[in-house]
Amino acid sequence: MDKQPLLCYYTFIMELKWFVLGIALVMYLLVIVFQDKKVWFTTAAALLCIILGTVFPAEIFTGGDSASHAFVHSVSSLINWNVLMIYVGAMTIAALFLYSKVPARIADFLVMKSPSTGIAIVLILAMTGIISIFVENVATVLVMAPIALSLCKKLKMNPTMFMTGLAVMSNLEGTATLVGDPPSMIFAAAANYTFNDFFFHDGHLSIFFIVQAGLLAGCIFFYIVFAKLRSKTEIEGEGIISAFPAVLMLLMIFGLAALSFVSPVIAEYVPEQIMNLSSGLFVVILAAAGILWYVMNQKKSAGETWTLIKELDWETIFFLMGIFVVVGAISEAGLLKDFAGVLITFCGGSKFLGFIVILLVSIIISGFVDNVPYIMVMLPVAQEMAAGLGTGGEIFMFALLVGSCLGGNLTPFGASANVVAMGIIKKEGYPMSFGKWLKIGGSFTLLTTFASAAVLWLIWA
Repeated sequence: MDKQPLLCYYTFIMELKWFVLGIALVMYLLVIVFQDKKVWFTTAAALLCIILGTVFPAEIFTGGDSASHAFVHSVSSLINWNVLMIYVGAMTIAALFLYSKVPARIADFLVMKSPSTGIAIVLILAMTGIISIFVENVATVLVMAPIALSLCKKLKMNPTMFMTGLAVMSNLEGTATLVGDPPSMIFAAAANYTFNDFFFHDGHLSIFFIVQAGLLAGCIFFYIVFAKLRSKTEIEGEGIISAFPAVLMLLMIFGLAALSFVSPVIAEYVPEQIMNLSSGLFVVILAAAGILWYVMNQKKSAGETWTLIKELDWETIFFLMGIFVVVGAISEAGLLKDFAGVLITFCGGSKFLGFIVILLVSIIISGFVDNVPYIMVMLPVAQEMAAGLGTGGEIFMFALLVGSCLGGNLTPFGASANVVAMGIIKKEGYPMSFGKWLKIGGSFTLLTTFASAAVLWLIWA
C-alpha cells in the first residue's frame, strides 16, 4: 500500500489545525486591541471556523462526515444555548431588580443602622459583592454609585477609594454562583455543574465558599482603610417601587437549586434536548413574567419596554456565541490537548506547581484581557492537566476561576466595572492614574486571591 498519500493527508490535517490556531490568535489580538469591536472579530472568526468545518467535514469538528452534519454540530452543539438563555433571563430579572430600588433601600438601611460611617461603607461594599452574585457587575456599580457619592459629599471625602471598592468588590463575586457572570456559566457547562454544585460538590465545600474567603479578606482590607471614619452619618431613606422583582430573583435562585435536585429524577421521562435546556428555559420564563409585570403593572409603554430590553448586555451574548464556536474548533482540532501536554511537562508532575502556574497566569492575563475567552480556552486545558497529573479537575478549574475572576481587579481596564468606576470618578473631578489604581487594586487582588487560593488548596488538594 502506498503510504505517500496518507502522509500527505496527515500533513494537510496538521496544517489545518495550525490554521485554526492562527484564526484564534488573530481574533484574540484584535479583541485586545479593539475592545469596542470585539463582537465583529469573534463572529468573523466563528464563521471562518464553520466554513472550514463544512469544507473539510470531520477534520475540524467531530459532528459527522458531511458538510451539513459539521455545520449543524458547530451551531447546535458547540454553542451552549442553555448558558445563553440563563444569561439573558438573569440579566432581565437583574435589570428589573435594580429598577425596583430594592438594592438602594437595603444600602440606606445599612447606613442608618451602622454604628459608624466606616462600618457602613464596609457593609455597603460587602453588599455590593453579594448583589453582584446575581446582578451584572457594571449594573451593580451603577446602582450603588449614587449612594457612595452622596455619602462622600456629606463627609466632604474624596470618593476615589469608595468607588474603587465598589468595582473590585463587584468583580470579586463573579463566579460564586451559576448565575453570577458568564465565566461561571461557561464553567458549569464544561464541568457539568448544577446550581447546587457551586455550593457543595462531592462532599466538599465548592467555589461559592472559596470566593467568600476572598470577600472576607476584601472586607478586612476596606475596614482598615475606612476605620478612621468613626462618626455616624444620617441619610434620607429611599422608598422601593415594588418587591415583585426581588421575588422573581428569589424564585430564580431557589428554582435553579430545585432543578439541580430533580433533574436526575425526571431525566428519564423528559427528552434529552429539553432536559439540557431546562435551566435556561426556567430563567427565561421568569424573565418573561417580569417583562409582563413591567408592562401591565407598571404601565410602561412599548418604547420604554423596548429600551429596557435593548439596554441588556446583548454584546456579551453575541460575543459568547462566537467564542463558543472558535474554542470548540481549536479544542476538537486537538490544540488544547497539545497545550495541556506542554504545561504538564513544565510542571514536572507537581500538582502544587501546576496550581500556582494556572493561578498566576490567570491573574496576570485577566488583568489585561477579557476573562471570558480566556476561561473558554483554559477550562479544557485545566481538565487535561488534572488528568495528566492524576488529580481531580476541581483544584485546577477552581484555580482558573479564582485567578481570572479576581485578576480583573489588578488594572483599571481589567474589567468593565473598573472602567465604569473610573469614568464616574473622573466626572466627579478626581481623575485616577494607572499607578494609583494599581496601588489599590493590586493590593486588593493579592490579598483576596491569596485568601481564596489558600482555602481552595486546603479543601481540594
